[in-house]
Amino acid sequence: MNEITIKVLKGFPEINKNASLTDLISKNLKKNNIALKSGDVLCIAHKIVSKAEGRIVHLPDIEPSSKAIYYANILNKDPRKVEVILSESRKVVRYFKHERQNEGTMICEHKLGFISANAGVDESNVAGRDNVLLLPKNPDISAKKIMNFFKKKYNTDIGLVITDTFGRPWRVGQVNVAIGVSGIPVTKSEKGTEDSFGNFMKVTEPAFCDEIAAASGLVIKKSSKTPIVLFRGLEWANAKSSIKDVLRKKKEDMFL
Repeated sequence: MNEITIKVLKGFPEINKNASLTDLISKNLKKNNIALKSGDVLCIAHKIVSKAEGRIVHLPDIEPSSKAIYYANILNKDPRKVEVILSESRKVVRYFKHERQNEGTMICEHKLGFISANAGVDESNVAGRDNVLLLPKNPDISAKKIMNFFKKKYNTDIGLVITDTFGRPWRVGQVNVAIGVSGIPVTKSEKGTEDSFGNFMKVTEPAFCDEIAAASGLVIKKSSKTPIVLFRGLEWANAKSSIKDVLRKKKEDMFL
């Protein structure tokens, strides 16, 4: 790999429920004078996928449980939002009240297996009052549908990554991570290869999908409607992978 290009697709429209996301992406590619080539990877912010799949919850429709009210009182959160968070979670891992913020945070294990703040339930970039957005029901399936459409349309082998923004233990700030993949390997094992000093690597396994996702955050701007990023020049081989392949098994988790 000598060079890669990372290009944000400009001018993407607002997404409504049941919108044909593939048609809108097609039009956006054409608008940006892009024809997909084999080896390209499209990186897509999950919000447009979730919106097209109707994953918006109107909080006035939610009746909070006693458990939701308990967390809401401790964390100064809307109990209806807490109820949605709980409904998206397998369990609450941690919760804490910020000293410098008005509202506390719930660290949850999402039903999809991700450990993240508030189970990915988000209020930003969602139209209307009292609405929150959920993650896609199955981001891998969503990614596969989009990938297959464009593989057929352009007769090319492309990869697809769907992203969300996560915080990180022990570090300040957020980065984009992969929550759904299709076509690409989630990791690239370098075990058994030599480093520049002739030493054989034993455990090195870069998280390829997360490297792509994090790089997309350099050009995606939440306020500029640029949810799609094209990567060209990456080296990868087609793989039947799942985002579950990058989730650490519980028996290997030293912190839960």
